[in-house]
Parts: sequence; structure tokens; C-alpha cells
Amino acid sequence: MKSVTTLAAALALAATSAAQAAPKAAPKDAKLWAAAEAARAGQLQLLQQVVDIDSGTGDVEGGRKVAAVLIPRLKALGMTIESVPAEAEGLPENVVATLAGSGKGRILMIGHIDTVFGPGTVAKRPFRMDAEKAYGPGVSDEKGGVVQAITALQLLHDAGFKDFKQVTLLIETSEERGSPGTQKLIARLVKEADVELNLEPGDPPDAVTVWRKGSTTFHIDVKGRAAHAGVAPQDGRNAALELIHQLQGADALPKSGTGLTANLTVINAGTRNNIIPEDAHAQINVRVRERKQVDEVQALLEKNAATTAVPDTKVAISREPAFPPLPSNPATDALAVRAQAIYAGLGMTLGTGGNGGASESALAADAGVPALDGLGPTGGGFHSDAEYLDLKTLTPRLYLLAKLIQDLGRNPPPPMAKP
Repeated sequence: MKSVTTLAAALALAATSAAQAAPKAAPKDAKLWAAAEAARAGQLQLLQQVVDIDSGTGDVEGGRKVAAVLIPRLKALGMTIESVPAEAEGLPENVVATLAGSGKGRILMIGHIDTVFGPGTVAKRPFRMDAEKAYGPGVSDEKGGVVQAITALQLLHDAGFKDFKQVTLLIETSEERGSPGTQKLIARLVKEADVELNLEPGDPPDAVTVWRKGSTTFHIDVKGRAAHAGVAPQDGRNAALELIHQLQGADALPKSGTGLTANLTVINAGTRNNIIPEDAHAQINVRVRERKQVDEVQALLEKNAATTAVPDTKVAISREPAFPPLPSNPATDALAVRAQAIYAGLGMTLGTGGNGGASESALAADAGVPALDGLGPTGGGFHSDAEYLDLKTLTPRLYLLAKLIQDLGRNPPPPMAKP
């Protein structure tokens, strides 16, 4: 048992450390807070408008309809609008809205309006609210964040704030597939930015995102031989059975947790109930904390592919990269401290954390631009019918984003240190 003196010293040290770790509260901007509160009804009205438009990734007309709602509001703020064709087929245009100011900081905000939901989803479960939450396809991931960014820009416009060199809002249309239609555009925009703020939803109960896993999808393709399933099954080489063998070889990879995860997400085999399957295909979605883990998974899958259980079948492994990891780093942590100070000025606590959902912030950090993620309203149930937005975070998060733009416009962060 520790002595009383030792215990007292330990408690004092702990208290000192906690005080040092706690961010100094930024003074509350009462006028901006009142404006954020007053904007709530209009913010929710705009959110309902865009949620009630189906815009799953690849829905060109849906994406264009959402953009048609948002672009006039951006133009009314004096922003220059650039409609940029997607870098892959079957995707709607991306929107780049830019506003010039008279200060120092160049701020890039990124949000996406594509969702994971197919046509007809809105008809089944349109936007709705109860006392605590808003619901609907893409309400948090990520239409809530995009609407918040536009509302924050409206607040700053109304306040006459111009103390930034440039604010750019990228509204992109293919993030849910790893931004295949936007990666070159993002690379161009981050070169013109001092900081990137990402509009992905915050994590419950109220946290910003300071690390993210990278995302890669591996494809396993098996080639067998078709045959009549009743007359001459022995002449066939069952690709589906071999695919099962390959998946069993990958089953030891972790399915959940804060480190590497690998999960089967798509599987296809066979064409008719009386034909031995000639082809089989599966996708394994891999999330990693470190880049090298992707190569390690590929090495395992290729090793497994070299040994087949069904004779005369062939297995091919390929991969489809999306986003690299956003690693824990001092530049992002410093931005989080700024955000925490703003929240502290409201008498609120802003947490920090990370998750397996990849995003464009990793591309910004990869280019040496400090990035802070998870700045949209807090939500949960993503990629499911249970998706929601936590309404109690709507106004504080709006205030936070507007104050961050002011802070970073006046005092942009230095470039990230090279590893």
C-alpha cells in the first residue's frame, strides 16, 4: 500500500497533467452562437431537401439534383462555382465552390453527397425527425456535414468575415467507392490549401476523428470448368467450391477491432441450378492502420491461391485501393486541440478518436496538409436503415466549424513535418 505522502504526490501529479492536457477555452462568440441557433430551422429544412433525393454512388441524375439544390446557395454567398467532370464513368460532376478573402489561411473543406443506398430508398424511408434524432438515407453520411458547411459559410458571410485568403468547398460524388471520380481533383485542391477540414460525421457521444484506417478491396476470381450437374458432374471443376476453400484460407484475418480487419462483402458463383459453376468471385474489404498491412494481406491471399483444393481450377488475386490510412500525427492533434478549445468556450467537451471508415482526409495528410476529420454533426448507424443524426450536436457543431474557419483563416497551421 502506498504511503499517504506518496499517494498525495501522485494525485497532485495527475491533476497537473490533466490541467496541462485540457485545452484552454476560447472565448464564446455570443453573436455567432446566436446566429447558429437562429440558423437551425433553415439548416434542417435544407437537410430534408437533400436527404429526400436518392443519390447513391453512380446515380448521376440524383447527384445532379442534389447539386442543383446546393449550387444556388453557394452562388448567393459570392462563391465561384466550378463543375468538374468525374474521373470515372457513370458518376455525376463534382462541385468546387471557392471564396476569396483578405487574410492568410487557405482552407479546404471536403464533403460528399453520394450515399450507399439505391434508387427508391427515399420512397421507403424519407427524412424524418423525433425529439432527439433525424433519420434518412445519408442524413449523417454525409449530407448533414455538407449542409453544415454551407450553413457555416452563410453565417460567416452574414457576419462579413473575410479574414482568410481562400475557402474552398469540394462537394464530391464518389467517396463511398473510394473517390474514383475525384482523387486527381483532390490532389490538385490540397496543393492550394493550408488545411483540410472533413465533413464526415462525428462519433458519439461527441468526438472528432484524428485517425482513420485505410481501405482496400481484394478481388478473388476463380476459373473452373462448366459441366451438366446431373449427367456429367465429374467433367466439371467447381469454381464455387474452390472459392470457399480460398475464403477459408483467409478466415484467420481479424474481422473487427482497431487494427487490421478483413471482411467478406461480395460473393458470386453459378448461373443455373443444373450447371457446375465455371466462375466464382468474392470481394474482401480490408481496413488497415499501416500501409504495409495491405501488402501483407495480399501476400497471404496469393500464397493461398497457389494451392487449390479443386483440381484444374485457377485463382487470381487483384486489389482495388481506395484511401490510405490517416495516421495519428501531431498536425492533426494540434487541430483537434484548437477545436477542443472552441468547444470548451461553450462549456462543452469535445472528444477525439478514430475508426475504420476511410475518407479523403488521408489524401490531404498524405500530401503534407494538416487535416481534421469528423467535423459534421454526430451520428451513427451508418450504411444501414438505422442511420441517424444526433440533433443535440447540430448547433454546437455548426458553431465549431464556423469558428474553426475563422481561427484557421487568421492563423493557418504550418505544413506537416515529413516522416
